[in-house]
Amino acid sequence: MQSFYQLANLGGFSQFIIGILLYVGPFLLIVWLWKRLKVKPNGLTIYCGFIWLALGVIASVLPDLTNIWWWSLIAWAVLLLVDFLVLVSTKSPQVSRTLPGRFAIEIESEVVLKLTNCSQLPLTVSVYDGLAEEHESDGLPWQGELPANGFTEITYPLKMRQRGRTTVEAAHIQYASFLKFWTRQVRAGESEETKVYPNYEPVIQFALLAMESSPEQMGIVMKNRAGMSKDFHQLRDYQLGDTLSKVDWKATSRKLHLISRDYQEQRDQNVILAVDCGQRMRAMDGDIPQFDHCLNAMLLLAYVALKQGDNVGILSFGGQERWLPPVKGINSMTTILNHLYDYQTSTSPSDYAEAAERLLVRQQRRSLVVFLSNVRGEDGVDLIEPLRLVRKRHVTILANLQEKEVMDRMEEPVESLDDALALGASQIYLDERNAVLNELRSHGVHSVDATAEDLPVALANAYLVAREGV
Repeated sequence: MQSFYQLANLGGFSQFIIGILLYVGPFLLIVWLWKRLKVKPNGLTIYCGFIWLALGVIASVLPDLTNIWWWSLIAWAVLLLVDFLVLVSTKSPQVSRTLPGRFAIEIESEVVLKLTNCSQLPLTVSVYDGLAEEHESDGLPWQGELPANGFTEITYPLKMRQRGRTTVEAAHIQYASFLKFWTRQVRAGESEETKVYPNYEPVIQFALLAMESSPEQMGIVMKNRAGMSKDFHQLRDYQLGDTLSKVDWKATSRKLHLISRDYQEQRDQNVILAVDCGQRMRAMDGDIPQFDHCLNAMLLLAYVALKQGDNVGILSFGGQERWLPPVKGINSMTTILNHLYDYQTSTSPSDYAEAAERLLVRQQRRSLVVFLSNVRGEDGVDLIEPLRLVRKRHVTILANLQEKEVMDRMEEPVESLDDALALGASQIYLDERNAVLNELRSHGVHSVDATAEDLPVALANAYLVAREGV
């Protein structure tokens, strides 16, 4: 031990170097271990380090404790080294993940993580799955014990805040060494891609009401327009009140009593939904963008149209140029959802002229065309002429989404000059929008101007009325 005393009594430059090695060296070693092996000392190691430093201060005052100080350093270093070697030789836990088949935006779904301990020692672990910024979970991080050569399954709720394709990366796992001096952080498991769909729960609710034959509960007015449709359904006996134009005289002459023709709602018509993906649709309305409100309205309208026996196609414009040819049958809702789920808005302006040109090229057969957008007064010049051209060939509806903030501003009390100016500006803004809609109506373009809450039902009703003109 004489050499230790000699080292302790060295002065000058040698004393400075030893001080650097003893006090700065461990920190440099910790940085290196973290960068290369993702191993770092935990609280117990730091706590012991402070005790050793305090003992060194005392030893500088009481030289008789110097020997104890050096021996404590050696014992602590041996324990640290052994615990470190055990940690790096221990097999890291393995992770397997079970994701739901699909997610709906803003709806919680359960994810199952299976943590497997492949080592002979029990492990204290902390787990956080590889979630992105648009993911949200209140069940992470998870902390607990993994038995030796065993496994644990944990279930946590996951909510997606953005539609489209998203990836859950490998999980982050942190586990402590056997003596709890060290902690290691690793990534385990596979990256998995999943799909986030629009929340079509309202569509399912409407569907259930429809199956209960209660369309009035939905606010959708299913009028009986007997005699107005042109699709022949069947022959039947004449009933009091039938017009003479409905009498089938050939069948009457064969049966020797009056026979009437029965008609049904027109079917197999094409409904094209042209949705604006431009920068204006990025505005928030409540907790979600206006664009997502439009998607919800599109889903309901698509369901109603398919239920009526019509074909539904989709065209996007304003930064995205995608096209889904008309599909038919209620089972085609899956096709529509798979086509719509990853639609995203862009920072590009909405080009109505380009959208009208693409539509007229792709859809030659006379159809019911529904444009979904957020129209403002300055859009008049760029909007009216393209929609007028579409109206020459197709029955056209403009579904215009009102901005909730503007409508709320109109309901607020006026208590100051600023309030009066804000109210006046809002009124001018609404008047300019209404002027554009009125001019479109004068050209035969139907319009629906509604808030996000009212748009789905209002648009479905407008479709049921306008389809008679196709």
